[in-house]
Amino acid sequence: MLTALAVIAGIIAALVAIILIIAALKPAHFRVQRSIEIEAAPGTIFPLINDLHENSRWSPFEKDPNMKKVHSGAPKGVGAAYDWDGNKQVGRGRIAIIESVPTSKVVMKLDMFTPFEAHNTVEFTLHPGEGKKTTVTWTMFGPQPYLAKVMSTVINCDKMVGSQFEEGLGKLKAIAEGASS
Repeated sequence: MLTALAVIAGIIAALVAIILIIAALKPAHFRVQRSIEIEAAPGTIFPLINDLHENSRWSPFEKDPNMKKVHSGAPKGVGAAYDWDGNKQVGRGRIAIIESVPTSKVVMKLDMFTPFEAHNTVEFTLHPGEGKKTTVTWTMFGPQPYLAKVMSTVINCDKMVGSQFEEGLGKLKAIAEGASS
């Protein structure tokens, strides 16, 4: 019996060691990106991204009806900021627009404080296509500390965050296409 427990403990220790080694070999930065084609001109879509008040209409992260929200700074574009404090699902954080290029790009600084601390960059790019079609790309990137590397070894973070981006882009598409019809 004692030998079987020792073998099991050895196997568990080896698996933990393998996970820690794999995590150590992961890149120091991460990037999650998703795109969608929207049947609307960039001029219709851009205000929905560049105005943080409008983000609440399509953001996949607005899942706590009791979340406290505070908008500050500029009404839209560079300097606009949005602080929130919600349940465990949405946490507490701040996002601020740091770059805004009309109808083509919005860059934001994202600071998460809970449930875990993270400081990342969020970027939306809009590329016009044929007719009124626009490809919108939502990207988030930043440093990947060791604990995040360990977590991403056992959880597919790209799939988890990417699915939220896909949900938000789908909502953005519905709103933009409804506005342009």
